[in-house]
Amino acid sequence: MAAPDQNTAFTLTYSESVEGWPSFYSYLPEYMKGMNGFFYTFSGGNLYRHNTNDTRNQYYGINYNSVITSVFNPQPSLTIKLFKTISFESNAAWDCTSLITDLSQGNVDLLEFEQKEGEWFGYVRHNTGVTNYALRYTNGLGTISAVNGPPAALICSIGNSLGNLITIGATAYVLVNNAAPVLAGRVENVNKSEQTVTLDTTIAGAVAPVANDFLMFTNNTIAESYGLRGYYMEFTLVNSNTGPVELFAVGSNIMKSFP
Repeated sequence: MAAPDQNTAFTLTYSESVEGWPSFYSYLPEYMKGMNGFFYTFSGGNLYRHNTNDTRNQYYGINYNSVITSVFNPQPSLTIKLFKTISFESNAAWDCTSLITDLSQGNVDLLEFEQKEGEWFGYVRHNTGVTNYALRYTNGLGTISAVNGPPAALICSIGNSLGNLITIGATAYVLVNNAAPVLAGRVENVNKSEQTVTLDTTIAGAVAPVANDFLMFTNNTIAESYGLRGYYMEFTLVNSNTGPVELFAVGSNIMKSFP
């Protein structure tokens, strides 16, 4: 029989006191036994006694991560919500590797969390490269009246107010004959007084727009702050520390989503 995959397999334990399966473990022992106040396992024919050193998350010489997955689920079937932030009380930083709602996906990188009054705080961002054109981080600008300039600095004249939402670095798309949006380039400049947008149409996969195309955009994940929309939000926190770490509470700023 083939050995279990260390990257996907896990150990699930049963507790007689709660009559359930409360714990998942990354390590894969051949046998486990609690005896005389200690916990013992076998791996590779060797006997190990657990909780006897100061190194956390290391089993049989392999370092693992602490992973916690849970869900924010207020009024799950009644109201579509915007999950704006995620925060946690802990003595160490955690990486939020996954945020999933029934409508979208996102994350908060470890470096994007800031510590405020003892609590780690981060704005929820949608995943780069995952674009749902029906959600609010995608907006339309208007119909292109004319294009001028080289492909790396193509100036698109719109002929109407550009508003305040579009930012430098946004990804531009065009709609042609009600077909699916087509990548048009990256926004390099916005001139509100002249009602023009300058695009770099040389990025991979882009097709330069022409007059009469409808121009729309998606802000990059740092510039946008709409959060994730959905009935619920599942989050996954990951910590790789080898010292003691405590996680006391996880929260989110949530508001009703108005169409």
